Amino acid sequence: MRLAAVSLQYDFLPRFYNMASINVLSNMMVPLAGIVDIAFLGHLADIRHLAGVILATILFDYLYRVLKFLRSSVNALTAQAVGMDDHKTILLVGMRSAVIALGLGLIILLLQYPIQKLGFWILSGSPEIESSGTDYFYARI
Repeated sequence: MRLAAVSLQYDFLPRFYNMASINVLSNMMVPLAGIVDIAFLGHLADIRHLAGVILATILFDYLYRVLKFLRSSVNALTAQAVGMDDHKTILLVGMRSAVIALGLGLIILLLQYPIQKLGFWILSGSPEIESSGTDYFYARI
C-alpha cells in the first residue's frame, strides 16, 4: 500500500521534465542565435562587422527581455489550465497570447527605426560599427 502511494506521488515527473525541457530550450534560442552569427562573423578580416553584430544582438536581447513577461504569464496561465485539465482555457490562453504577441510584433515593426536609433545611441558605437550593426538589425528584425 505504501509503495503505491509513493509511485503515485511521483507520477507527474515525466510530464514535468518534458515541459521544463521545452522551457529551457526556448530560453536558450535568442542568445544562441546571436552566438551563431558572431561565430560566423568572427572569421572576417574586418572587426567592425563583428562589433556591429554584437551591438545589434545586445539590442535584440534587451528587446526580448522586455517582452519576457508575456511568455512567463502565458506559461503560468497554461500550466494552471493544464493542471485543471481545462482544454477550453488552454485554447483561449493560446489565442489571447497569440493576438497580444502579433500586436506587439506589429508595434515593434512599426517602431523599428526609433528603436534602432535609440538603441544604438544608448550603446554608443563608432559610426562604422553602427553602420554594420544597423544592417544586421534591419536584416534580423
